[in-house]
Amino acid sequence: MTPIQLLEQKIREIPDFPEPGVVFKDITPLLQDPRSLDLACDLLAAPYRERHVDLVVGIESRGFLFGPAVARQLGAGFAPARKLGKLPWQTVSERYELEYGTSEIEMHRDAISPDQQVLVVDDLIATGGTAAATVKLIRRMGGHVVATCFLIELSYLEGRKALAGVEVEAVLTY
Repeated sequence: MTPIQLLEQKIREIPDFPEPGVVFKDITPLLQDPRSLDLACDLLAAPYRERHVDLVVGIESRGFLFGPAVARQLGAGFAPARKLGKLPWQTVSERYELEYGTSEIEMHRDAISPDQQVLVVDDLIATGGTAAATVKLIRRMGGHVVATCFLIELSYLEGRKALAGVEVEAVLTY
């Protein structure tokens, strides 16, 4: 069995969640299996081992599960990008459009130093709106986005379009 097949068999599909017509990709079985979790983190970090990365930014909330592990493998620090109102100190935020309204992502004002090389990590890219807002926020704070990487890409939702001009890597593509 290939590493990709091993991970794919650990992704549980939940039909009609969170709404009818959506097939939710549940990563909980992958997280529960030490071998699969280790493999997922290795594959997320692999394209960046020979590149300079100062900081990994994990997008709320499942980016927090993979981001610190990837950061450790790359010898980098970690910073969270959170939903509005979740961080306790001074923040900078970026508003973005959703299918049904707007939302905001924020980071601590001192999370990014000028010219830091930043890798953005999340579990899944769908339409790409949250990731694109995170990239804009990092750039506004003076960071350079090396790339974005995801465990899962739902390619039919064309999230890469929202990240035009930014390198996008995905371990699994549906």
